[in-house]
Amino acid sequence: MAERVVYKRRLTGTVTSDKCDKTVVVQVNRRFRHPIYGKFVLRRKKYMAHDAENACRVGDVVEIEESRPYSRRKRWVVRRVVERAV
Repeated sequence: MAERVVYKRRLTGTVTSDKCDKTVVVQVNRRFRHPIYGKFVLRRKKYMAHDAENACRVGDVVEIEESRPYSRRKRWVVRRVVERAV
């Protein structure tokens, strides 16, 4: 009997707020081509992510991953810091 492998979504974004304890707000940008007009459109979305060590600072580029619900709005966890803010 084969086990089912579940892949969790991973997104890369920039930390916009680190004011909460063990929580960061990550803004993820995505570019896509408009289906009718062909123009490239930029969409932004903010995710609240769990940061257990309070390691992230504003401006850091981080990779977040889907996880269990930590609170009402927090369903992502910071996996790694890709690039530190200067």
